[in-house]
Amino acid sequence: MSGLKIGESKVIESRETQDGTMIRRRRVSLDGKHRFTTYERIERPGMMVRKRSGSKEAFDREKLASAVRNSVGKYFDSDLDVQNVVSRVEDEIYALGKDEIPSKVIGEKILEVLSETNDMAYVRFVSVFREFKTLDELEQSIAEQRKRMEMRDKKEK
Repeated sequence: MSGLKIGESKVIESRETQDGTMIRRRRVSLDGKHRFTTYERIERPGMMVRKRSGSKEAFDREKLASAVRNSVGKYFDSDLDVQNVVSRVEDEIYALGKDEIPSKVIGEKILEVLSETNDMAYVRFVSVFREFKTLDELEQSIAEQRKRMEMRDKKEK
């Protein structure tokens, strides 16, 4: 299939992904010999991220995914789990309706999502994001996460 271009194929099935953020298309080459799947992501309006230094840059989903993957990716079973975290964070920051968002807000949104989905990833991320200097700070954060876990478990019962 090397060298096959998407334009040299036809769509045989289209379906929205479960979370509604992408369209999955099953395709077949024009000669009928190759089948493959493509995904189309809905493009969102531009948003600027204001960094701690005061500089600004365009929001980049892949940069966010890379940051999550590099910092806590080993605590997930697959890259799909990382992508789900990134999608939730992206949805939450765009829901704020702002043209510009501080990087700190993005970090806080990552913490919110991780606190609901992966306890170890949360502890790892919070210790770096909040720049803990002492074990007491880390222990406090772990205690807070345990309380959230208990509340989550009570809701599920």
